[in-house]
Formats: sequence, C-alpha cells, structure tokens
Amino acid sequence: MSALVNLALVGDYRASAVAHQAIPLAIDRAAAHLGVAVSFRWLSTDQLGDLGAVKESDAIWVVPGSPYKNDEAVFETIRWAREQQHPFLGSCGGFQYAVIEYARNVLGWQDANHAETDEGGRMVIAPLSCSLVEQRGEVRFAPGSRIAEAYGAQSSDEGYHCNFGVNPAFSEALEGENLRITSWDAAGDVRGIELTDHPFFVATLFQSERAALQGKDSPLAIAWLQAALAGR
Repeated sequence: MSALVNLALVGDYRASAVAHQAIPLAIDRAAAHLGVAVSFRWLSTDQLGDLGAVKESDAIWVVPGSPYKNDEAVFETIRWAREQQHPFLGSCGGFQYAVIEYARNVLGWQDANHAETDEGGRMVIAPLSCSLVEQRGEVRFAPGSRIAEAYGAQSSDEGYHCNFGVNPAFSEALEGENLRITSWDAAGDVRGIELTDHPFFVATLFQSERAALQGKDSPLAIAWLQAALAGR
C-alpha cells in the first residue's frame, strides 16, 4: 500500500444519520478498490477554528447534516477548498452550502441565502416542491462530466435525505463562470454541480455514499479519493 491518505470529514457527526453511517463504509470500500491506506477524521464544525485540520488533509468532504453548528466555518472550508484547488466532495448539505458559497464569493450575490437558516435576500437554496427525506430517484448526468466519468454511466438511481435544493429560478444564472450543472432529476431540477477549472470539486444533493450500505462502491467516493492521491 502507498503512504497514508488523510481525509477530512467536515460536519457534525450523528450516529443516527444514515449518511454518517454510510460514509466510513464508502471510504473503506474506495480505499480497498484503489489499494490505498486511508485515515479519516470527523471535524465538528464548532471546532474548526483556523481550519488547521482541514488544511492538513489530502481531501475534504463536507457531509450531510445542515444546518451545521457553525455555518460560517463550513462556508470558509468550502471557499478554501475551491480557491486552493483542494479535492472537495459535498453531499446533501455540503452541496447546498457549496452552491451558496459560490453564489456569494464568485458571482457576487452577497444576499444569496438558504431558506432553512436565512430570511430575505436571494433564496438560492429553497424548499423542494416534494420532500426527498429517505426517498430515491433517478438522476441523469451530463456526458463527459466528472460525475458521469466516475459512474461510467449517464444515469443512476440514488438516495436522498433532504427538504431543500437549488431554487429553479436561479439555476440558469449559476452557470456561466466555471460552475457547471452536471446532474438533474427526471423533472430537470439540479442535483449535482462541479467546477471545470478545479482538480476535483463535485457536490451532489443526492447521497452517493448510501451505496455502501447495500454492499456497493460509491463511484464519487472513489473519484474523490483518486483526486486526493493525485494531489499529494
């Protein structure tokens, strides 16, 4: 095996959260698939401080579980990963916060907000028309995208645990810089994004890690770990 790969899981761990049960299994499966040794550390958002532990990692995963104990630290983590070209994966809450961080700091929408935690401004993340708490559904991927390449397919059946997603009123305006929407549900609503000029910056509303609970590999966990290896 190669040298130990250090991974940071940013979020407030809850043993009862299905995604938090799945993520360690998904990482272990990804490590076995690639034949590498990994060490992952859960970083509670209220203890991130100066992001020292984040910056020492080889890759960052902002995990489900919003709102976080320290939302601002999560936004700072995402911004650092984006600007420093550090491998980043976000799922569910991590996806929602990645979209807002980008809207605020790249598009200049300082009033970009999340309907779960904010009032007023541009509600870039808004309530879903139908709840996706413990629901599954087909998602389709943009040909040639990182997500499609990871899956080796143009679609997949994925699980969710969320009530909020990208407000369709803003989805078109989010693109145009270096952000590309690369995953949609059957109705055409945004389910995944990535940055075109970043080694690996992928975020999805669906929780690809749940595959591990079915004894299957998570393609995105594997791709994320590959990016961590490439960036060492």
